[in-house]
Amino acid sequence: MLRESNTMKYLIKNGIVINEGRTEPLDILIENEIIQRIDRDISDAQATVIDAAGQYVIPGIIDDQVHFREPGLTHKATIYSEAKAAIAGGVTSFMEQPNTNPAALTQELLEQKYQIAAQTSLANYTFFMGTSNDNYDEVMRTDFSKVGALKIFMGSSTGNMLVDDEHVLSRIFANTSGTVVTHCEDETTIRNNTAAFRERYGENIPMNFHPVIRNDEACYISSELAVSLAQKHQTRLHIFHLSTAKELSFFTNEIPLKDKRITSEVCVHHLYFDETDYARYGSQIKCNPAIKYQHDKEALLQALLDDRLDVVATDHAPHTWEEKQQAYFKAPSGVPLVQHSLNIMLEFYQQGKISLEKIIEKMCHAPAVCFKVEKRGFLREGYFADIALLDLNTNWQVNKENILYHCGWSPLEQHTFKGKVVNTFVNGQLVYDNGNFDESKKGERLLFDPSH
Repeated sequence: MLRESNTMKYLIKNGIVINEGRTEPLDILIENEIIQRIDRDISDAQATVIDAAGQYVIPGIIDDQVHFREPGLTHKATIYSEAKAAIAGGVTSFMEQPNTNPAALTQELLEQKYQIAAQTSLANYTFFMGTSNDNYDEVMRTDFSKVGALKIFMGSSTGNMLVDDEHVLSRIFANTSGTVVTHCEDETTIRNNTAAFRERYGENIPMNFHPVIRNDEACYISSELAVSLAQKHQTRLHIFHLSTAKELSFFTNEIPLKDKRITSEVCVHHLYFDETDYARYGSQIKCNPAIKYQHDKEALLQALLDDRLDVVATDHAPHTWEEKQQAYFKAPSGVPLVQHSLNIMLEFYQQGKISLEKIIEKMCHAPAVCFKVEKRGFLREGYFADIALLDLNTNWQVNKENILYHCGWSPLEQHTFKGKVVNTFVNGQLVYDNGNFDESKKGERLLFDPSH
């Protein structure tokens, strides 16, 4: 159980720290919100000691793409519920997308989301500014020291935020001073494919045709446009949820991450599932861009390992079970994943496919570097104490009783994982302790250094 204490001083003892490519036994002293000291054999009589013997200590995960559905879609999820689920999965900071209801297309609507999070979110947060074909002036008012990025849907997904006016796209890419993040799928390709399958199957298209309708060509055409605009205007571009082997040609590992102007993200479901899984999961794994084929999945993992792909995230996108049970055109796209993303990556580790150090690089360090997050994403003295403790030897099963998503379901139900988060610190506060939450302190707004 969580201990009642007035102290804001913790000493994590005897843990194995994974940080910046190294794994070694170190102690960590936390005072108030900050990591004060990292060293061997630290003693402090005033600190509450957390014995991490046999456990791994990592920086808190930064998930750079989630949909927490508030405001307007709170029957699916809330900032409170999904941030709580994130904390249980070791995610201490999230970056939320603008396709809520109303969409965050004005500075006022954007700030309203920050106000909700300040009152309810256990995790740290930022909310991206939304773009449309007609809100250019609002977009240009964005303060990138306080807002992580501009989000452009270059393919339609959940919500009506498609930006398909190339003049508007060029103007935004040319004049924004911050990071542009994109959802890349070519709408014309998808419309043509959809029409062909609708003619053949009517409204009841089998789910396994989702990656045929939203195919690799649709992704490639749109990503190529985004990359060409970014190169033309020297825009800082981050492309979300890469799902195809074909798109990997746009990315390089010959430049250090901190110097890249074009970076990329891969989501855990595109690494974990493939076309063979539609027969079992159906609409549960319907998402945009679609889960593709085994050769895509394998190519994405290889590109992650060799640093062509930079960040691992979730695109956490919950819908109710009832909504997901509908036929192809009515079943919404999106999968709830933020509580279990680390577990998926740890399964790859257990299978010998990736190292612990690489997981931490891609889930903790890289998001902080890509978005220039101030003093988070690393275990460093003087940084905020966002920390997770992992037990890699415990087997546990995902089930209704331990799923914290407001929607109450996961495609991972009944799956047994090895390894779990046992403690999560946010800004020096022990927020999660073996299933128990301390909700007395809320997370903080992420800040950024766009000039760095």
